[in-house]
Amino acid sequence: MAGGVSTPELAAAVSDAGGLGFLGAGYKDAAGVAADIAAVRSHTARPFGVNIFAPPGDADPDAVARYEALLRLESERLGVPLGRPRHHDDGWEAKLDVAAAERVPVVSFAFGCPPRPAVDDLHDAGAAVWVTVTTPAEARAAARADADALVVQGVEAGAHRGSFDDEASGDIGLLALLQLVRAQVGLPLVATGGIATAEGVAAVLAAGAVAACLGTAFLRAREAGTAPVHRASLGTEDPTALTRAFTGRTARGIANRFLLEHSADAPSAYPDVHHITAPLRAAARRGARAQRPRPAAPLGRAGARAHARRVGWGVRGGAVGRRATRAARRRRALALGRRPFVALRRTADHHRPLGGSVTAMPRRKMSQNCSAMARWLIRPRGSYHCGA
Repeated sequence: MAGGVSTPELAAAVSDAGGLGFLGAGYKDAAGVAADIAAVRSHTARPFGVNIFAPPGDADPDAVARYEALLRLESERLGVPLGRPRHHDDGWEAKLDVAAAERVPVVSFAFGCPPRPAVDDLHDAGAAVWVTVTTPAEARAAARADADALVVQGVEAGAHRGSFDDEASGDIGLLALLQLVRAQVGLPLVATGGIATAEGVAAVLAAGAVAACLGTAFLRAREAGTAPVHRASLGTEDPTALTRAFTGRTARGIANRFLLEHSADAPSAYPDVHHITAPLRAAARRGARAQRPRPAAPLGRAGARAHARRVGWGVRGGAVGRRATRAARRRRALALGRRPFVALRRTADHHRPLGGSVTAMPRRKMSQNCSAMARWLIRPRGSYHCGA
């Protein structure tokens, strides 16, 4: 999860909970990646991984220029200039050197397969090499490059498709893709795409995966660097769609106005388009924060008590309690059509995969930090899914 969502705190929390936390190296320079690795190690002594973007293919400058011209209206609407298109390899060689020098336990790749010499260098540094694949052909290529495991990404996955060729991105669902890859390649398979519950983890393990990789499910964790507007949108039932409109590479995102209006015109030109739209995306996030309504504070003791009754807080001795009483939680759960044992704290996060259903942990397991969620997913007990 590149772009600021992935943080050392999130990676460390997942690893401490018994999973394998990952740092996203995309959009960062080598020095920033090295600093993040040091930060993870300051938080945990457990293994973790780093994900690196493979170099992109060539982009058509004429197509990029046409798309840039189409976005002028967006620039004027938001009052910010467009970014300048730049084509580069995201510091590929330097990041490989950092991963080897820091002896990162697991190094995974998206957007392509590293060449055999790069894989050998990482192996010499003690790293396991994982490659993201979206088709059986990509899986075979990664096996020939001596990858240790394959991250099998179904089309349900949120964010960027990890395909080797953006023009030929795989569109196979996760469970079907697991079976196809398993029939042709004997490497361990890590499943990813649309997984956010214990039942989802169990399904991919039954289909032949040795582990499940979750991304969107942790975007609302306290440790994640997710923007507030993105956190809020994940709690809705808005549909998702594949698009190149934001970065020039196929990715699954929530179908907002920008996606719907510009997907048809966006070229396959990463990271050129990413740099063009970066100021627009930053301005949109700032605007959403400015427009977000703030709750009015209750005035005086009587106002506080009335506000507490409206939101279901407990009131004891004239003071507003910060946690709902058991009876209030039960009433709220029943009003929402849920069984009382899955009543949620008012401050609890909800998690859902893009295009999937909302999930909630039971009250006795709920926590705002991702450590508890990771433990819940890794060691499931019973069925904790409830639609909303």
